[in-house]
This record gives sequence, structure tokens and C-alpha cells, in this order.
Amino acid sequence: MMPSVALAYDGSIYLFDCGEGTQMQMMKFGINFSKVQAIFISHMHGDHVIGMPGLLRTMAINGRKERLSIYVPKGEEKRARSLIFFDSAMIKYNVEIKGIRGGTVYRGKRFSISSFKLVHSAKTYGYVFEESEKTRFIKEKCERLGIKGEMFRFISEKGKINANGRVIGLGSVSRKEKGKKIVYATDTRPCKNTEIAARGADVLIHEANYADGEKEFAVERKHSTSVEAAKIAKTAKAKMLVITHISARYRNAQKLLDEARHIFKNSEVAHDGYILKLD
Repeated sequence: MMPSVALAYDGSIYLFDCGEGTQMQMMKFGINFSKVQAIFISHMHGDHVIGMPGLLRTMAINGRKERLSIYVPKGEEKRARSLIFFDSAMIKYNVEIKGIRGGTVYRGKRFSISSFKLVHSAKTYGYVFEESEKTRFIKEKCERLGIKGEMFRFISEKGKINANGRVIGLGSVSRKEKGKKIVYATDTRPCKNTEIAARGADVLIHEANYADGEKEFAVERKHSTSVEAAKIAKTAKAKMLVITHISARYRNAQKLLDEARHIFKNSEVAHDGYILKLD
């Protein structure tokens, strides 16, 4: 499986890795090239980056003018630039390549993306998408106090509102709700960093390159088994596990999924076009 995960949020797309065929799959499943704001690369192995040159050229052909930020492990910036501009392509828009070492790497209006070190045969990082805390209105209280229409926007911005002869504070008609947390970890051996990053995550996307019976290959090649991925999800108390980056040796991933579910019940396996919606 050539990895690439597209996270759609607030009308924008954030790509995690960009394997071969990424742009073809984006076209097939209706993901708009022009909406891509940033690409987050876990490591510079070919199966995770070879899709970038074609994708960036298609963006140029389509008239992109907006800057594109690409994040790679610190020290790999030159290799990434060489890959993208190997033929002096006329990419008119600004491509900004940033080296990461860990910690917060990107801030959006209502979310942040941070990175953490993984254990693989090359310098590799995982990523955490974390949404800011949300304010949720309590329907019954709003109805009882007559708050409706544009009043919601006003009280959200000002923190209070005059309604029906009384001052109503935002806190009296709403509650705070933790934002969504999505963790992406591939390629890697199971490690403490992932466990820490994935604590309480709504979704942990973790590689499961091998079935449990072939753990020796996972150890040798610094990958994870389905059971190891499930144990990380369980220890981290994640809400859901999605195993991905399954070795091509498995024509059917059901065995790996069954193994994962034996340890962590709420497990799924990713496939081309797999879509997961979080409310």
C-alpha cells in the first residue's frame, strides 16, 4: 500500500505522506487539488514521497498561485527539493519546504498539527492533528431564553447578549467540548512516543505491515504487526484504531484486522478510498 492520507477540515485539505498514485486517487475520489494547504511527510522513503512531483506539477498546470508548505524531517529538505524540482519544472507558486524536529509544526485557525519521533530505518516522524476546544450551545437553554438566528453569532463573539430584558452570558447557555484528535504513525516499530501522542485520540492511524506470525520481519525491518498496533491503541486509550500500510504479501487484510480486533475491538483496516467521517 502506497500511503497517503487526506484530512479534510474547514474546506481545506492536509495530506499526510504522498505515495505513488496519490493524485490519481484524489481525482478518483473527488479530492480537490487546489484545496491542499500543506503536505506532511513522515520520512523520505520512496513509497511515501514519490507522488509529490506529479501532484505539484498538476497543481501548477491547474493554475495554482497559493503557497504550498511541505514538512519533512530536519536534514531532508535538500532531498525533498531535489525530488520536486528534478527537471526544473515551471512551478510558479511558492513551495516552502520546512524541516521538523518535533513539537508544533503548523497552526490553523481552529487546530494545530504537531510531530513526534518514530522508530524506523530512516529518520521518521508521526503527526498529531488536534482541534481546538469547541463551544457547544445547549439547545434547551437557548430555546427557553429565546436565543435564535444571528443571536448565536453575537453571543459567541461578545461573550454575552441582552435578550428579553436580561443579560445572558455565553457560559450559561453553552458548554465546552474537547476538539477532535487524530494521530498518524507510519512507518515505525511500536514506541512510547506514539503511545503518548495517541492518548485519548479519537483516531489512531497506525501501520500494521505484518501479521503477528511474522513479527521477526517487523523487528528486522522496523515495522509493526497488527497486534502491536492494537496494543498501542489499547494502552493509549484511543477511541478507534485504523491499521494501514499493509504489506503487499497479504492479498486479504482480514487476518490482520481480526488480530487487531482481538486486542482492540474498535479497529478497522484502511483501503484505497477508505473514508472516515468524524462528527
